[in-house]
Amino acid sequence: MKFTDGYWMVREGYNMQSPVDIRDVVQKGDSMTVYTATKRVEKKGDTLNATLLKSTFSSPMPNVIRVRLNRHAGGVKKSPEFELYESETNVQMTHNDDEIALQSGELRVSIKKNTGYATEFHYGNRRLTGSAFKRAAHIEAKAEGKTYFREQLDLGIGEYVYGLGERFTPFVKNGQVVDIWNEDGGTSSEQAYKNIPFYLSNKGYGVFVNHPEKVSFEVASENVSKVQFSVEGETLEYFIIGGETPKDVLDNYTKLTGKPALPPAWTFGLWLTTSFTTDYDEATVNHFVDGMSERDLPLSVFHFDCFWMKEYQWTDFEWDKDVFPDPAGLLKRLKDKGLKICVWINPYIAEKSVLFDEGMENGYLVKRPDGSIWQWDLWQAGMGLVDFTNPAAVDWYKGKLAELVDQGVDCFKTDFGERIPTDVVYHDGSDPVKMHNYYTFLYNKAVFEVLEEKLGKNEAALFARSATVGGQQFPVHWGGDCSSNYESMAESLRGGLSLGVSGFSFWSHDISGFEMTAPADVYKRWVQFGLLSSHSRLHGNESYRVPWLFDEEAVDVLRKFTKLKNSLMPYLFNQAAESAARGIPMMRPMFLEFPEDPTCGPLDLQYMFGDSILVAPIFNEQGDVTYYLPAGKWTGLLDGQTKEGGRWYSENYDFMSLPVFVREGTLLAVGSDDSKPDYDYANGVTLHLFDLEDGKTASANIIGIDTKQQLEASAARSGNEIKISVSGGQNVKIVLRGISSASSVDGASNEASEQGLVLTPAGGRVTVTL
Repeated sequence: MKFTDGYWMVREGYNMQSPVDIRDVVQKGDSMTVYTATKRVEKKGDTLNATLLKSTFSSPMPNVIRVRLNRHAGGVKKSPEFELYESETNVQMTHNDDEIALQSGELRVSIKKNTGYATEFHYGNRRLTGSAFKRAAHIEAKAEGKTYFREQLDLGIGEYVYGLGERFTPFVKNGQVVDIWNEDGGTSSEQAYKNIPFYLSNKGYGVFVNHPEKVSFEVASENVSKVQFSVEGETLEYFIIGGETPKDVLDNYTKLTGKPALPPAWTFGLWLTTSFTTDYDEATVNHFVDGMSERDLPLSVFHFDCFWMKEYQWTDFEWDKDVFPDPAGLLKRLKDKGLKICVWINPYIAEKSVLFDEGMENGYLVKRPDGSIWQWDLWQAGMGLVDFTNPAAVDWYKGKLAELVDQGVDCFKTDFGERIPTDVVYHDGSDPVKMHNYYTFLYNKAVFEVLEEKLGKNEAALFARSATVGGQQFPVHWGGDCSSNYESMAESLRGGLSLGVSGFSFWSHDISGFEMTAPADVYKRWVQFGLLSSHSRLHGNESYRVPWLFDEEAVDVLRKFTKLKNSLMPYLFNQAAESAARGIPMMRPMFLEFPEDPTCGPLDLQYMFGDSILVAPIFNEQGDVTYYLPAGKWTGLLDGQTKEGGRWYSENYDFMSLPVFVREGTLLAVGSDDSKPDYDYANGVTLHLFDLEDGKTASANIIGIDTKQQLEASAARSGNEIKISVSGGQNVKIVLRGISSASSVDGASNEASEQGLVLTPAGGRVTVTL
């Protein structure tokens, strides 16, 4: 929201007051409050009829500093608030004639007294950002009868801002106006399903604005050297989050707001759905499932979209008996084929549903101020909205889902949750404006808890569209309604990368697009991208997405890349475990893995899949692609060719290939089973060692899907000698990529192959002399 007219003037109708003259500093426990007048105070009379602003500094955990700006503290405290996970920290405070400062870990905020009120944030010796004189401000909008608080933080030369949720606009947010307000807007507009008031800078810090309601960001758009954020009301609270690297910043942010759960291994396989508005019954489902099997297309999850329930009755959690007369038998027959089952749900209860009267009579549905049930006819006639602030309503809703889990359902696609009304009253008195974004957190939390309670914590997984801060704890999320063209494929990638640097580790998208039906070339290129994503789902709107309906080559492409992903699961599941532990994305923008390389800063048409594999999807029918390789040696995973990094490449690929490169110094674990994603990763694994330079080391860990599956391997090179150590696993092989022979090998039998020198260790240690 813009308050100024150019650089110097304030817009008509607004009165702006900024902290100018420090009048007092009060230390209370581990917090420090600075009282500032909004004008210079020369004499006692200057304190009359004047505003006093407060800035309170504290730390909820090491390397995070909370800043709370406030004018009047007597307002009614409104809920909800984001759930934060604070921890002990050693706070050091300084207050002398020259400076006011607070330090937490390596992060420090300071205010120099002789310059008026201006804050600076440092991590160690590195300046991160600051708020210059008269940048923070309390604003009165007289015509609106409202007040606002804003902050403006410095944006340095060459500094890029990322994140703010799953945004499909340009990946670098500089120059954009971003309103944190969940909306169902597809992937082709500035609206977003997952709005997160957190941004990450390429300079190595993050900013989290702690407000569930609408937060308005002006990212170098009102003042070109500042990031401005503002909220309505008398208080603005934000956190500066530090770290040695951008990954460390995400780690700290998700320590504060919640770590992602690790999805079960089966979720990383291929998902196939019935699609949205298509007609289907058990025969149709079996045709798809059996057709995939007959064509040797590994399938892990089958998803039933909306019309598993009878029309006009969403959501009643009852199978349409006209189409599925034996749902329990249907699910058993599908599960006997090795499939997991997902079903579509949403938080609405249509009036024709058998649950509507029950919900209305028991106070389980959100009400209007006059006490009537809030309803609308969008999606299904007369829909009411479940009130997740009512514990009884939560138990009621969870009970219906538990019955489906008992029936054989393994996970839920939690659709919608964005179009939440603000002219309503909640059971617990929550502010409906704050609840607009926050509703999705309560919705997805309730569903995730059902799965944890019924299946166990290691088996819970959703397929969610909407999210707010903390929603990363309930994976997986997908990118919503995209169109079936290359432009929307690129939009989806930008959205996923933006969400990833907003604290979300696991993300998917509708392969080949949701709206309409893609031509065969788009389908095949999107299949490549989709199977090299965290999670992979074939889904659409008005048509089925099985490959043989596009062309026969599409079958071959889907087979190749599904099996490739399954074979990479020893590597991918370890990357997933690290992502969950640190709050970093599996699909990483290039700058996150290579923050020191300025070329990587704006890149959004390629990404790192974990820390070692680079992927550059192709966005045109011709197969042309231009991509960048950072410094070092890179080996094509699909063709074995080695390229020098630190430069751009322009090439052409057919539909069976695309740029997928492994970085030098990688010990890549490739599994023995390409038919499914969940298997014994440590049994029959092959460790591929790529271009290990003299004096360097490499390692690989296999985190199995149960505690019995563990493997640790390491390699170190000194001159012409490579020493390899392997602990755990069975039938392990090692391939030295790019090396066909050696002068001696101790501790392993060996043979030459097209890929390189293949070693079969006799024990746990191997020495190779080149």
